[in-house]
Amino acid sequence: MKLPAFFEEDRQAVDTALDRLMPPEDTRPPSIHHAMRYSVMAGGKRIRPILCLETARIFRPDAAVLHVACALEFIHTYSLIHDDLPALDNDDLRRGLPTCHKKFGEATAILAGDGLLTLAFETLARAALPPERCVAILQEVATAAGTRDGMVGGQVADIEAEGRPADADILEYIHRSKTAALIRASIVSGAISGGAGEEDILHFRRFGELIGWAFQVTDDILDVEESSAALGKTAGKDQAQQKATYPAVFGLAKSHEFARELALRAMAEIEPFGARAAHVREIGEFLVLRRT
Repeated sequence: MKLPAFFEEDRQAVDTALDRLMPPEDTRPPSIHHAMRYSVMAGGKRIRPILCLETARIFRPDAAVLHVACALEFIHTYSLIHDDLPALDNDDLRRGLPTCHKKFGEATAILAGDGLLTLAFETLARAALPPERCVAILQEVATAAGTRDGMVGGQVADIEAEGRPADADILEYIHRSKTAALIRASIVSGAISGGAGEEDILHFRRFGELIGWAFQVTDDILDVEESSAALGKTAGKDQAQQKATYPAVFGLAKSHEFARELALRAMAEIEPFGARAAHVREIGEFLVLRRT
């Protein structure tokens, strides 16, 4: 499944804003800013910021949401830099290019990730939104990136599960925390930015949780079925490291079935929004049906 035409327009807008919001490469100290820019601008589909943009537009087409969208991409890229480090996944390839630590060294890569996480919250604080919405978004994003059912907690559980028997409960915790939490936060932050009401935010919260979970199940499947060239990262890494994944525990057929089931449940959450949610629905379908 290919990405819809509107997605490329959004991606270009996000890339332009990312370039503007990051310190120039020659800003002192230039080494760290070079590494940050290298990792952010190395490519990537910009799924999280675009989900944020398109969700906001459901409620307010002219919502001032680019700062929020870019902050989410900064956090996502920081997580990739750290995920690739020798102490974690020890990967050589990301987005089809050498990983940050391979290009700049381990110390600079760690600090580049730290720099992007810090820049993300600086960027969120500068969003041209009512103060109460900014505070709500800051809380949403910080929780999703943190240790309590968030990205860091999921990463820890993922490491601790390596080489050990995994069951459905630990798989769900890892997937919903490590991956789905930030996707959910991207969608909820978009809804908050657009001025959505509490009931509408709840629908999009559940949509984000389910589609993010399905996205990671699909990632597990692709790690088995696709090549490194197609993925832009090292294929088969999950198997080599004995990661807790759905294919490893349930097999490919059941994993495909489960990803589709999660996607159907997600789509039911945004059905009440009809054509207004068409773009978000298309992105959600891509996340589960994607092939590079």
